[in-house]
Amino acid sequence: MSLFQHIVIKKQIASHAEKVRQAYALYAAYFLNPDIQENIRNSKEEQFQEGFLRELFVKILGYTLNPEPDYNLITEKKNETNSKKADGAIIIQGEVKGVIELKDHKTTDLKQVEAQAFGYKNNNRKTSYVIISNFEKLRFYIENTIDFEEFNLFTLTTDEFAVLWICLAYENIAKDLPKQLKNESTSNEEQITKQLYKDYSTFKRELYADLTFHNSDIDKLTLFKKTQKLLDRLLFIFFAEDCDLLPPNSMSEIITQWEKLKELDEYKPLYDRIKKYFGYMNTGFKGKKYDVFAYNGGLFKPDEVLDNVVISDEVLRKYSLQLSQYDFASEVDVNILGHIFENSLSEIESVMATFAVTKNTDIPVATVFKRKKDGVFYTPRYITTYIVENTLGKLCSDKKTELVLDEAEYFSDKKRAKPETKRLSDKLTVYRDWLLSLTICDPACGSGAFLNAALDFLMNEHHLVDAMTAKLFGNAIVFSNIENAILENNLYGVDINEESVEIAQLSLWLRTAKPQRKLNSLNNNIKCGNSLISDPEVAGDKAFDWHKEFPQVFEKGGFDVVIGNPPYVLCQPSNTQENILNYYKQFKVASYKIDLFHLFFERGINLLKPNGKLGYITPNTYLTNTYIEKLRSYLLNNLIYKLILNAKGVFEDASVDVCTIFINKIIPNNNVIEVYKMDKLGNIASQALISQNQWENNSAKIFNIQIQYQIDTNNTCLLGNIATITFGLQTKDKDTYVKNIKIDNEWELCYTGRDISRYYLNEANLYFKNFPEDVKAGGSWNMDIHHSVKIVVRQIGAPEPVFSFDRYGYATLNTMYSIVLKDTEKISYKYLLAILCSSMIKEWWLSMFSDNKDLFPKIKGNQLKEIPIKTLSIEEQQPFIDLANQMLSLNADLQTKRHHFLKRLSDNFTGIKITGVLEHFDELVFKQFLAALGKQKITLSLKQQDEWEEYFNEYQSVCSNFIRQIDATDKEIDRRVHELYGLTEEDVRIG
Repeated sequence: MSLFQHIVIKKQIASHAEKVRQAYALYAAYFLNPDIQENIRNSKEEQFQEGFLRELFVKILGYTLNPEPDYNLITEKKNETNSKKADGAIIIQGEVKGVIELKDHKTTDLKQVEAQAFGYKNNNRKTSYVIISNFEKLRFYIENTIDFEEFNLFTLTTDEFAVLWICLAYENIAKDLPKQLKNESTSNEEQITKQLYKDYSTFKRELYADLTFHNSDIDKLTLFKKTQKLLDRLLFIFFAEDCDLLPPNSMSEIITQWEKLKELDEYKPLYDRIKKYFGYMNTGFKGKKYDVFAYNGGLFKPDEVLDNVVISDEVLRKYSLQLSQYDFASEVDVNILGHIFENSLSEIESVMATFAVTKNTDIPVATVFKRKKDGVFYTPRYITTYIVENTLGKLCSDKKTELVLDEAEYFSDKKRAKPETKRLSDKLTVYRDWLLSLTICDPACGSGAFLNAALDFLMNEHHLVDAMTAKLFGNAIVFSNIENAILENNLYGVDINEESVEIAQLSLWLRTAKPQRKLNSLNNNIKCGNSLISDPEVAGDKAFDWHKEFPQVFEKGGFDVVIGNPPYVLCQPSNTQENILNYYKQFKVASYKIDLFHLFFERGINLLKPNGKLGYITPNTYLTNTYIEKLRSYLLNNLIYKLILNAKGVFEDASVDVCTIFINKIIPNNNVIEVYKMDKLGNIASQALISQNQWENNSAKIFNIQIQYQIDTNNTCLLGNIATITFGLQTKDKDTYVKNIKIDNEWELCYTGRDISRYYLNEANLYFKNFPEDVKAGGSWNMDIHHSVKIVVRQIGAPEPVFSFDRYGYATLNTMYSIVLKDTEKISYKYLLAILCSSMIKEWWLSMFSDNKDLFPKIKGNQLKEIPIKTLSIEEQQPFIDLANQMLSLNADLQTKRHHFLKRLSDNFTGIKITGVLEHFDELVFKQFLAALGKQKITLSLKQQDEWEEYFNEYQSVCSNFIRQIDATDKEIDRRVHELYGLTEEDVRIG
């Protein structure tokens, strides 16, 4: 897709017209020369690399090539982080601003080069631009692979070259102009999206109000649905009249004709005129001034309700003219419409839920159209594209390998016998036929975002076949009109919402519509139904039997690809009917808490044929949540080949952490899973290769996403087998039953999570009412546990668990865990504490249980039970016991000193806030200490500074001494623990 909005790039070209004209003359003299073109086509990559950079970048675009003085273009630039080299690089003020990757003419599909080129970019921190070329075609990217500009250097017109010059001329790259223009385009697109949706939504609201007012004999739910369908029809006309599918300004012409007829006393309702045009769209029309092609496709077929409703002239006139003012050819592309459709669906689902819950169709318009505050909910294109490329794309790549489909063989300069030419041509025919046999499904298709991404991918694959055919026979490329065949053969979708289905169909029509070509009827491929329920007794007329609805697919074993972003809905009695809940419980993955996306995993895999591919983006809760083990177990019966941890905020109005998983429906055999992180731009960085057996073999089948920290677990026992691990007590109303004063003898001291630091526990300073009959709300109220000597653990990790020792036996609140040993004659608390606080257990924990939350994660009791503890005699434990006692003593002394100093601060400076910086004053120098006071508007006279500096230095020196001793003792514990668990100095670096 294009990087820039047409209006943005057009303005820039106009302001550089003379420079573009001069550069185009130089370009045309070289790159439009047929003899030079032929020589370039026959050149190998190494032969022409430097020549290409010199001819295009130096002579035409204004760069200076190394070794010239003040150069800004170099060949073979080595990465910052590894030894790989790009073919060229643009250097601005000593930084790599752009990387250039060049291939020879045999590389037809530049997409194959993206991973290599962006590998260079991602290893150079300041790089924004990526240029890929095969000397004929050139692609220019900014930051990511989703959007780019592609140029055919052998055919550029003046206007096309102007865009190339804006993108790549040295003077523009030097001042980051392309990036600025992309940002401006993005900003414009966001503004247009918001304004268009505002106008679109207002039209919908006013239209619905008008329909309900004039058509009281029709129920409001039906009218709401027809409001959406009427808008779909109008939107297609607005799009079509700007994209040469219909005569220009068709809608405004209809309104002008209606106004003239009204003036001539030949009044008819405006809607009658518009319905007449709908009829033309359905059956076609030939007139003296213009023709209307019969696009049909089902969108404009007769609709008994819509054909007979009454609509006010003014509502139709005002808002139709308003929406038709947008330029749907250049200003509003199909991606902006995608935002609009997603936005509309969010509104539709809210409305349908309102009707369903209230059972009331007599709802005020303002209530019906009340929207979520945050508005847009849109699956970003980089997500849909990535999922398609790693499912459908993987199938295509495997098929090309199977056919030995090598681009290098398809060059017209090669002399071939006819049988050889036929063999190569037959391969392309086989591949195209195979492409047309693929079946891709989104079982919760919504507005069709994933189906559109699959459509784009398949069109590109067919165009690749066209290009290779042209090269084989030495002809000009003629792209096949393959879109209709793809819609008929390849794409399938289901959604529970009729309006979603209509919008998905409309989005596919808008993307594939061509002048004088009928729209496909998509009713056989995009259907309305409940993807999860096939029983009419449960789902009524929405019950969906996949085998009956798509028999042609299941005759061949199922779908090749299932993709999507299934709904995330926690099903509870408050939002789900009892019979539906009971139906859901029949799913193999159903567990304690049923979320719809769990069920869609099972449904999606069942829909696949053997060796089919599934790609979903969903909440990442199932990776580690103990209660979702059934789903993990089900997924592990298949080969998981890739897992992506997506950046926060993928969905603008959904505050949920998500991940993307890719599954192959085959039995796994020593499979290795690729785990990556993806940023908001769609760029990915490798994180780990993980054995699927590792997930299969841990007790709860946790999908830990770190490389497992390898330790010797011989002669170990699980912490859960040697200790009782309980969660702290929870009171009904914390403000009422937990206070900082003792009310009476029923109240007793307790700890909370914030009291716990590593090897240190604050004095208990809270009280709770120990009267369970009145107070108990949850957690453990076993006072034998609470009143025991114990190890305590903060519920919120750092991100690993934080352990300390409670020698007093006070109760614990529900922000911490208690660990009480079952047999203290065999194992010492102090030995256990030393093991648990070691760096080895930290690394092991992170490798096993890290859920990759950016914020502090919650520690789970079942995870604590999994910690492996070496079995030693009491005598062998003694060195660890001694060291743990030292750590407890040193940390207590350190905190005592810190508290004493901080008390002096509080006593001397009224209203002072003890910030985190002041709490660790001993890590500051006196100047920094004064600055920390100054931030609270506390200033000291010079005499006061002298006194405080002496006092500060005394305490800082003592505290620093404690810290040095703590660090030394910590290292000794780590050394012993590493040795105990069989880790050598090669495995870990101590110090």
